[in-house]
Order: sequence, then C-alpha cells, then structure tokens
Amino acid sequence: MGLLDLVSRPQGDVSTTMPEDDSSTARSAADTAKSSADKASTEKAAGDKRQDKRAEKSRSWLHRLGAVISGEPSSHEDLLELLRDVQADGVIDADTLRMMEGTLSVSDMTVSDVMVPRAQMVSLPVDGRFLELMKQVVESGHSRFPVHGEDKDEILGILLAKDLLRGVVADNGPSTVRELLRPAVLVPESKRLDILLREFRQSRNHMAIVIDEYGGVAGLVTIEDVLEQIVGEIDDEHDDAEDPNALIAAQADGQYLVDALTPIADFNTRFGADFADDEYDTIGGLITAAIGHLPEAGEELTLDRFGFRVARADARRLHTLHVSVHGS
Repeated sequence: MGLLDLVSRPQGDVSTTMPEDDSSTARSAADTAKSSADKASTEKAAGDKRQDKRAEKSRSWLHRLGAVISGEPSSHEDLLELLRDVQADGVIDADTLRMMEGTLSVSDMTVSDVMVPRAQMVSLPVDGRFLELMKQVVESGHSRFPVHGEDKDEILGILLAKDLLRGVVADNGPSTVRELLRPAVLVPESKRLDILLREFRQSRNHMAIVIDEYGGVAGLVTIEDVLEQIVGEIDDEHDDAEDPNALIAAQADGQYLVDALTPIADFNTRFGADFADDEYDTIGGLITAAIGHLPEAGEELTLDRFGFRVARADARRLHTLHVSVHGS
C-alpha cells in the first residue's frame, strides 16, 4: 500500500475499526460490575431479612416476657410455655429450666406432698439415756430429731445432734435431754410449700412437725425436703448410692435380709409370692399385723412358704427381717 492510498482512504474507515473492540470491552465490564452490584444487593437484602427476623423474634419474646411481668398471661402453663421456648432458643440451659419449673411447682404443692410420714420418722424418747440416744443418732445419720413424751403425738421439742454431743462431753452438763430441747414448729398438712420455705428462712428453723386434722403427728418436713423440689435430690455424706436391691439383700447362708419398709408388691415380685397389699403397704406392716403386736428382735413367724425372723426392731417400729424360703 502506498502513501497515496493511505491519504486517499476515507477517515471513517480508520475510526470505525479500532473503537469497535473498546466498546465491546467496556460493555462487558459494565455488565460484570452490574452483576456484582446486583449480587451484593441481593445478599444484603437477604442479610437484612434474616436480621429483621431475629429482631422480630427478639421483640416477640420480649413482648411475651413483658406480658408476663405486667400480669399476662395469668397461668403457670403460659409461663412454663414461655420458659420452654426461651430454653429452646438457647437463652437458658436445661438445668436452669428444670429449677424454674421446680420453683413454680412449689407454689402448687403442700406439706403433705413432701413430708416424711410418721412411720418413717426417727424420733427419740425424752427419758432415754444419753448413751442410747447417741447410738440412735449415729445410726440414723440425721442432725435433728423430734423428741416425744410417753405418747408419740406429744412432741416436746427438737434435739440437735450437736447439742446432744455437747451435753455428753460437757463438764457438769445437762442431766436430761429435756434441757437440750429447742422449740418444735408445728405446721398443718395443707400448708403451701412456698409459704413454709419463706417461714423457714425467716425463723432460721430447718424442721417442722406436721400435724393432721385431728391434732396428731402426721410426719415431719425439713427445709431440704422443700429445696429438693426446686434443685433435685440433695445427697450428703450419709446418703448411700441408690441401689434397687438394697431393700432385699441375699445372705451367705441362703437367707435374705429384708428391710421392713419394702413394699409388698416388690416382695411378691422378688420371691414369686402373692401376699395381699390392700390393707398394708409394706412387708413390715404385714408381719406386725400377723404377729398382733409390735414385734421384738428374735420373734419368728411363718406365712405360707416363708419364714420370718425379726432381725432388728425398737420401741417405735420394725426395721429389718431375716427371711427364709421353705422348699427352695
């Protein structure tokens, strides 16, 4: 191509060749930028939506909590539902939820729901000798004991194990247990647990004697019994690990040592017996009724194919039995 050809070529041919590639590149870059912007806008919108949902959920929870505080809802069921939702959202853990549920349940329970029944009470006679009382205290592992007069419904006071120990070792100490007694708190079976717990805290008492509608002793209740409804079972160094076979223990001689508080249904299941439990709940109650009086250690009785010999008993109740199975 000569110089003349270059000069004579139309100027538009040169200008339409090079810019065409530049325009295409520019459009591609613009499209890419627009796509990135759209993607960022979409992600931002999705993030905002998630944040709005969390905020709405939080506002909903706060609104419901505010309704509880302001008096709505008015039932425990609604409040428990709210607390369970909160636990499901991870705001509180399962243990905290259980304690909150326990706290709410206490206000619906009465003393009769948690008390130790009279038959299982460990009480001490006021005329007992110090050495004998010390043996019972050590054997039971408790720290507080109701002390009664001639009648077990005549509760004279509460004896603390530490007071008894001080009385035993002190020079010129008390001559009778009566001098060591602290006042007994009496409460009805129908008393609400939340009220009792408040009274325990205010009076700094840890035990109360439960009175039935006729004025007799129905049982006893401790502050530990109430607190266990909130926090669960409280074990101390005197509590043995739970053993389902503890009530019935096989002996080397082929006999069995049976706790008198073993339910008759459990005894029947273990030995294939068919003792009725419509009148008595425990094997001790059945044996006592069959003998006709509160048995003493060593007394024997045969019922069906079972031989019973009283292993341990005191003036209050039958404790343990040696049981042999005839023909086994």
